[in-house]
Amino acid sequence: QVQLVESGGGLVQPGGSLRLSCVASGLTLDWYNARGWFRQAPGKEREGVSCISLSDGSTYYEDSVKGRFTTSRDNAKNTVYLQMNSLKPEDTAVYYCAVLRDCYSDYEYWGQGTQVTVSS
Repeated sequence: QVQLVESGGGLVQPGGSLRLSCVASGLTLDWYNARGWFRQAPGKEREGVSCISLSDGSTYYEDSVKGRFTTSRDNAKNTVYLQMNSLKPEDTAVYYCAVLRDCYSDYEYWGQGTQVTVSS
């Protein structure tokens, strides 16, 4: 059974930072070669934030987070991270990590999400 567990969310002031983590387990096939982060705010559609290839570490970012967010991976720990700096109120959302075949594919599995709130 595939399980993804996110952690690291919370309340932060504008301009602050948070680091999200996501541990994956139960993936018995190696063809899921990418991990993505997406977010969803109340009343808004799901929005892809970033993606990382597990094989070569290539990364992709949504335009509004470029230069502020960084995704990384630790394959030995089956963990991916999302370092979020210079947070803005519009970054407030539930953040989910997801498993994909590659960064051009649809999300196959995702976790329960972690709330990020940016507010003064």
